[in-house]
Amino acid sequence: MKPLSSINKRQFLSLSALTAFLPMATQVLGKNSGKEASKNLVYANLNENPFPPSPLVKQAIEAELDQIGRYSEPAAAQKLVNQIASLENIDPDQIILGEVLGSLGLFLAGIKPDQGNIVYSVPGYTALVDAGKPAGLKGIGIALNKALQNDLPALEKAITAETKAVYLVNPHNPSGTVNHHTDFSEFLARASQKTLIIVDEAYLEYARFAQTAASFTQKGANVAVFRTLDKIYGLAGMPIGYLLAPKALAASLREAGLGDPHDLGRLTVAAARAALSDQKRRLFIHDYTVKNRVRLTAALDKLKLTHTESESNFVFFKTPIPFSEVREKFYQSGIVVARPFPPLNDWIRLSLGRDEEVSRIITALNRIFGA
Repeated sequence: MKPLSSINKRQFLSLSALTAFLPMATQVLGKNSGKEASKNLVYANLNENPFPPSPLVKQAIEAELDQIGRYSEPAAAQKLVNQIASLENIDPDQIILGEVLGSLGLFLAGIKPDQGNIVYSVPGYTALVDAGKPAGLKGIGIALNKALQNDLPALEKAITAETKAVYLVNPHNPSGTVNHHTDFSEFLARASQKTLIIVDEAYLEYARFAQTAASFTQKGANVAVFRTLDKIYGLAGMPIGYLLAPKALAASLREAGLGDPHDLGRLTVAAARAALSDQKRRLFIHDYTVKNRVRLTAALDKLKLTHTESESNFVFFKTPIPFSEVREKFYQSGIVVARPFPPLNDWIRLSLGRDEEVSRIITALNRIFGA
């Protein structure tokens, strides 16, 4: 496959300005308002980490407060890049800092504007696809398979000469499923020879049985991997992530202005470095989440409610009662659940929380669905 053409920083910023005024899709139940917060609600809607980040994060932020009037320093950002490179065993030049999915969608849209498409799974997290659509990038949605996993054969079949990228989330959101190791590896090996494959691994750290695609990026395949510190590292309040990209793509993204240290924020860089340095904290959150995932799926099994085999920090189950009715019953029990995910309108996603929150969810499930 020929490498994607590059766009420069001025072109990218112009494209960003053109599309910035267009409203992005919002999640009706995605706002934790002050009024709701006063009701001691359980927020099972946004897949947030119920714990604060590592204590090292607070220390790092406090140490930088006196310098808050100054922009983030390139040297600090480079230390974060080097830290990620060590964790991921990848060349630092292949790392782009930031919550870059939206910017990546705009970047892809800017390559031969008003032409091309992105192939992705539906339902799913679509920030990358949505960002490119106003600029003419078409989305080709492919339904999940019967197990509500990414349908790898169908995704590959949808690739054409006009496809700029295939975007998939693994573990998937909202289903929580992962693809079989062998099937996933074979798909990446074949499909990456046809187009760029972007794998969103926002929830990978919660999985027991999931394969990262980073090994393909390390070996020079046309595969990019996105990770975020918003979830298991608990930094949703000051979002930051990073992209592991093929060298040519990383250079083009950097030329277009992605990963600029000034855009990241001084405190965010410090928080990210501290969070990544505390891998014991990450393992604790993983084990805690798996324990409660087992508890909640056991409760669903006891109620004979169909659910996916989730490997994430949420569960996804099918309701025999209309979604709107179930959502209202959960809210009456003090629990906010996620929005619907068309076309799976009879499925509900429940984020995992602390022990007592999961207990409240189980009590509500028994009240709603028990005999």
